[in-house]
Amino acid sequence: MAEQKTKILIVGGTGYIGRYVVEASAKAGHPTFALVRQSTLTSPTKSKTIDSFNKLGVKFLIGDLTDHENLVKALKLVDVVISTVGHDQLADQEKIISVKIIAAIKEAGNVKRFFPSEFGNDVDRVEAVEPAKSAYDVKVRIRRAVEAAGIPFTYVSCNSFAGYFLSNLAQPSGDVPPRDRVIILGDGNAKETQFVIFCAAAIYNREDDIGTYTIRAVDDPRTLNKLVYVRPPKNIYSFNDLVGLWERKIGKNLERVYIPEEQVLKLTRGDVMMALKHSILVKGCQTSFEIEESFGVEASKLYPDVKYTTVDEYLNQFV
Repeated sequence: MAEQKTKILIVGGTGYIGRYVVEASAKAGHPTFALVRQSTLTSPTKSKTIDSFNKLGVKFLIGDLTDHENLVKALKLVDVVISTVGHDQLADQEKIISVKIIAAIKEAGNVKRFFPSEFGNDVDRVEAVEPAKSAYDVKVRIRRAVEAAGIPFTYVSCNSFAGYFLSNLAQPSGDVPPRDRVIILGDGNAKETQFVIFCAAAIYNREDDIGTYTIRAVDDPRTLNKLVYVRPPKNIYSFNDLVGLWERKIGKNLERVYIPEEQVLKLTRGDVMMALKHSILVKGCQTSFEIEESFGVEASKLYPDVKYTTVDEYLNQFV
């Protein structure tokens, strides 16, 4: 008799990264549940995602995170809970997770692992300015609340979404990489530390790969109460090297316009995305530290059999 697969509940599963996690879970054979509002099932903007989930056999649980009784019932159906709530809902998420989800997990008593909504930079090791700093601070407080409650956890730090940062080379506008002129924040250079880690380099990962690595971590004892970093070696680039790669693909040199950090900081005022770019592309927050066994593990090393999409391969679609 085949061993029964871990049952997984994804909260925020119809959102940007959530749908990739849901699909990875279902394709891996896990009984997969998505907690959704009734209005989501009938929303025209979500119809394509809902249809895709139906074809994959995803089970929908109608509910709201603020309904404690129904939330406990939902949690009792599963083994693992993964939150993929977007950053625009973080303020609400902090209240919900700190009070509602933690209380529901403790009452249900059967949840083996909780993945809070991370899916970005390591918020305990990031250097950021406002308004990004406040968003990161919320995630830090969520981590501490989960740990204080004694709930088994895994945090996923997947670094930069390819769809956000690679599809247009992190330019202020446009949805494809530039072919004439490219704006570079800071000096765009990689700098080596004593750990041979690129301080001003960024890590770009395709979203379905992030979903795959997340689901692989679900049952892995090596990821229990740890940070899982998605830091595959072929996806680490300084921005100058990234532009150089693109130039070689299109056979043309671009005009490079460098924006000094002082000017970048002025542009971050009231702009979350610019503040994120400053943290990632100028300060190099994704590669400014070494992953130590005491707190983290690296996904591509844990799962070398996963064929991830490299930056080089990803950019081919735009040539």
